[in-house]
Amino acid sequence: MDLPSTKPYLIRAIHQWCCDNGFTPYLAVAVDARTRVPREHVRDGQIVLNVDYEATGNLTIANDGITFQARFGGVARDIAIPIGNVAAIYARENGAGMAFEPESDSPADTPGAPESGAPEGEPEPPPPAGRPKLQRIK
Repeated sequence: MDLPSTKPYLIRAIHQWCCDNGFTPYLAVAVDARTRVPREHVRDGQIVLNVDYEATGNLTIANDGITFQARFGGVARDIAIPIGNVAAIYARENGAGMAFEPESDSPADTPGAPESGAPEGEPEPPPPAGRPKLQRIK
């Protein structure tokens, strides 16, 4: 009998600890074809996301993945992250948290792959000027 992974439970626990103590929870995510994130903000195959309740809408940390809505450059985006792609969750203010070994299910996973549902051959939009930030969607 295979036991379920403890990873989603630890992610939820550290997220709650951050929120309870007034810290901002950040997720470091390994980006591949299975992740749905704004590709223009991916650097070296990773993206770091603010997952505070103030910065996200409809945040769900399930056993198989994390989903939420966030704004990037004023544009609302749906984010979907498989639990296996979470590399770390930590408090922005002091770095306390936990790192994980990202899992990869497919050898075809590539950091530069187009967002799922995006037409192939369509160029990625240029990155917006300025510093990206997440804001709560109401």
